[in-house]
Amino acid sequence: MTAPLVQFAQDGAVGVVTLAKPPHNLIDDALTGGIAEAYRRAEAEGCRAILLKSAMRHFCAGADVNAFVGGRRRDQQSFEAILDALENTPLPTVAAVHGAALGGGVELALTCDVIVAADTATFGMVEASLGLLPLLGGVQRMVQRVGVARAKELALFARRHTAATLERWGAVNLVVPEDELPAAALSWARQLAAGPTVALGGIKRLAGLAARHGIAAADAEQTAVNEAMWATQDQKRGLAAFQATGPGTAVFEGR
Repeated sequence: MTAPLVQFAQDGAVGVVTLAKPPHNLIDDALTGGIAEAYRRAEAEGCRAILLKSAMRHFCAGADVNAFVGGRRRDQQSFEAILDALENTPLPTVAAVHGAALGGGVELALTCDVIVAADTATFGMVEASLGLLPLLGGVQRMVQRVGVARAKELALFARRHTAATLERWGAVNLVVPEDELPAAALSWARQLAAGPTVALGGIKRLAGLAARHGIAAADAEQTAVNEAMWATQDQKRGLAAFQATGPGTAVFEGR
């Protein structure tokens, strides 16, 4: 029996999605489809956060270039569908990056809300060295994180950079020693999973709208997002705990 390219497991309320495509998690339709299916399963099974990590030597070394042979292309509809599945899950997502994240590997990490990286990890938007450009929206998503000038530098020169550099520029949220990465990334995912799930989903939606369509678009959805939050039991628990025992004492249940 062939092992799945993408593995799914649960750690409490965290859905752990593990890339397991030998040797280096090269991206093709099967891998991205497997990730999307694992995300849907996390939502269906009541997970409240997702951790994306790799079981291979590298997080992801980019696209499987064999998929380009014969002029195969991803059309706009399938491009938007995969990004929607990865970015627009209402659950907060954490990427744990070790080894190399190259090309599409960087783009996979950028679809996550938070990136935690090992101090030995390297990142490279290397597509231009192959006569290509980032195919999964990496340029525009890097602009969101580091600004236009740095994003252009990363993609135009196609160089590899250390995790510390990407943290300093704002693309990576946290860098930890390599042997501490699994625990640190899982800790962040567990903290998010323990939060008010609907409110965190609303934060994701507003941030995404503002980044893609501007503040006015986010403002236009603010009231609807607020109403969804007001309808939850978690906001009642949060306010009640604040009044009874002070801030940071609420135990949220995700609804």
